[in-house]
Amino acid sequence: MPAKKKANTKKTTAKSTKKITQKKDTKFDKLVENNLALQKISLNLINSNNELVKRLDNLVGLFEEASKNVGKVDLSDKSIGKLTSKVEELVDENKDLAKGLVLLERYVRGKSGYQPASIERKPMPGLNPRPLPKI
Repeated sequence: MPAKKKANTKKTTAKSTKKITQKKDTKFDKLVENNLALQKISLNLINSNNELVKRLDNLVGLFEEASKNVGKVDLSDKSIGKLTSKVEELVDENKDLAKGLVLLERYVRGKSGYQPASIERKPMPGLNPRPLPKI
C-alpha cells in the first residue's frame, strides 16, 4: 500500500505544478499585454509632443516675422492724422452714447420714482479721478 500513496502524491504534485505554471503563464501574458499597451500610449504621447513642438515652432516664426514688420510701420503725418481723426470720431460717438444713456436713466427714474441712496465716495489715495462730463 505505501507504493500507491507515493503515486498519488506524485500525481497531485504534478497537477499543482501544472496549475502554478499556468498561473505564471497568465500573469506573464497579462504583463506582456500591459507592457504593449504602455508602449502604445508612450508612442502616442511622443507623437503628440512632436506635433506640439512643430506648432510652437510655427508660432515662434510668426512672432519673429511680426517683430520684423513692426519696425517697418510707416509713421508719416498722413497715417497719424488718419488715426487721430478716427479716434476723435470714436470719442464723439462715445459722448453721444453717454448723453443718450443719461437721458434714458433720467426717464426711467422719473417713471419709476426710484431715488438711489446717497453714497459717499472717498477718493483713493494716489488716484486723481477725472470730473464727469457735463451734459
